[in-house]
Amino acid sequence: MSPLRSASLSDYIDLAQSLSLDFHSMMRQVGLSPRCLDDPETLVSTESVRELLENSAHATGVEDFALRLAARRTLSNLGPISLVLKAEPTPRQALDTLCRYLRLLNASLIVRIEDAAGTVTIREEMLGSQSLSMRQPMELAVGVMFRIVRELVGPQWRPLRVCFVHRAPCDLAGHRAFFGARVDFNQEFNGLVCAAADLQARHAQADTSVSRFARDHLDRALSRHSLGARDTVRQLIAALLPNGRCTAQQVALQLKVDRRTIHRHLAAEGTTFSELLDEVRSELVLRHLRDSDLPLSAVAALLGFSAPSAFSHWFRSAFGRSVTQSRRLPQLPPP
Repeated sequence: MSPLRSASLSDYIDLAQSLSLDFHSMMRQVGLSPRCLDDPETLVSTESVRELLENSAHATGVEDFALRLAARRTLSNLGPISLVLKAEPTPRQALDTLCRYLRLLNASLIVRIEDAAGTVTIREEMLGSQSLSMRQPMELAVGVMFRIVRELVGPQWRPLRVCFVHRAPCDLAGHRAFFGARVDFNQEFNGLVCAAADLQARHAQADTSVSRFARDHLDRALSRHSLGARDTVRQLIAALLPNGRCTAQQVALQLKVDRRTIHRHLAAEGTTFSELLDEVRSELVLRHLRDSDLPLSAVAALLGFSAPSAFSHWFRSAFGRSVTQSRRLPQLPPP
């Protein structure tokens, strides 16, 4: 899995100390040193960051731990990308630019923006360990996105809805206070629903000469950080699954290549499309069963199955037990 910038943990030490949490011990447990936070460009393990967030929330009993961390974020935490975003004429265009350079910030975060009549939906997903909860990392990602959009639109901006796939915390007060909007849990996606008009308002642009320099720098960096075929296809599978059955042909269309090219590149990396499809489905289904209360029919649809019976057959084949039995287990181990 691709590493990410240590800027993802910006202000973690201050937040931990404010909650009387031994940050040295917490970071050491996941193989991180506090010194890695001295330079925001230092690359750190994605899994270590996710585990640190989950462990910190559990140790403090603070369910909105990640949102408290997100509350300390500004556009400047994005580094040179912030200069390019500020130079875009509208927040909507800035979001497209953010998606373009996203893998320079977090290669495991998948963001898709959907325009509908009067609304814009920002969907976020992550791929990673099957055994690790994504509750805190996902709330950090959505919380940071909220902070980015609000800085682009204006301090009074609020989304129409905030959605999380995982179940609700015991106390919703922290989430409602942070977003100032309706927060729904056990939903079919993680992300924000925004009024389209809010994202079309033109604003004063930053120094274009500075932004051009930053964009050139980012484009060069992007060319050096291209994802391999395996990671690229995994991300597209995760993004396309909720829209219906995900096929190699659909992925090829997204990449503007033919299906044989996809299979050839995957074979060169020692895998196949079918193996990656099962891998992504296995990861996502364990997360849904562990962290949410979505009906199994909804889980089946999110994984791209046309019928619950096909989902049940696949699950038993993958895990050696029925999906209903698995939902009753206190913790699901990886297959």
